[in-house]
Amino acid sequence: MHDDADATEDSANTEYGADDAADAEGARSTDELLRAARVWDPQVTRLPAFDPETAPETPLPLFANWFAEAVAAGEREPHTVSLATSDEEGLPDARIVILHGADAEGWSFATHDDSRKGRQLDARPYAALVFYWPLLGRQVRLRGPVAAAPHEQSRADLHARSTGALAAALTGRQSEVLGSLDDLSRASEAAWEQARRAPETDAPSWTLYRLAPAEAEFFQGDPDRRHVRLRYRRTPDGWRRELLWP
Repeated sequence: MHDDADATEDSANTEYGADDAADAEGARSTDELLRAARVWDPQVTRLPAFDPETAPETPLPLFANWFAEAVAAGEREPHTVSLATSDEEGLPDARIVILHGADAEGWSFATHDDSRKGRQLDARPYAALVFYWPLLGRQVRLRGPVAAAPHEQSRADLHARSTGALAAALTGRQSEVLGSLDDLSRASEAAWEQARRAPETDAPSWTLYRLAPAEAEFFQGDPDRRHVRLRYRRTPDGWRRELLWP
């Protein structure tokens, strides 16, 4: 006869086995989908030629050209970019953000300075950005120090954006634990009302950040896997260009 402890253990083992089976089935389904997925399907992907000898001396003009070509190719969200930071233990963290601009001061994005990524950037002000434009088989990778813009610039950037962007900024509490979706709905509705009623309302924690690249890599995919990788490295004498093996 099983006692209560044995029954509890048997129940736990049964549940664990069911979870294991579900995980295995999920892994098989994922594997099947991965095998069926095509890389750079020629029906939708155009892999343009890229001659690095014709590239400009600095990365910003090439980025501007590639960004415009991504827009012309029909990339739906060409301004989305992966932002990688590191936490207090030096472990990597990444998420998708929106590019707010790219100029001589750097590539800019925004977040709350008390959010998870804001705190990480405050402690370790160095990050990486990765753009991926699959319709053209292109990536752009940037790494370098990050600096917060003055609050006046952050505020101007926020108020140049949509009412929804302001409402999201006013909702705040980014990365904090959320008790329920009802809590989010109430806070968001109040923020939307305020954003519509007073569109010049400030969101003091909302901060514009700029990454000034120490390195910038431009990756052009090739159907024969002879991918072209051009890296710019900032040196005391200016930018240095070099090719990388794919």
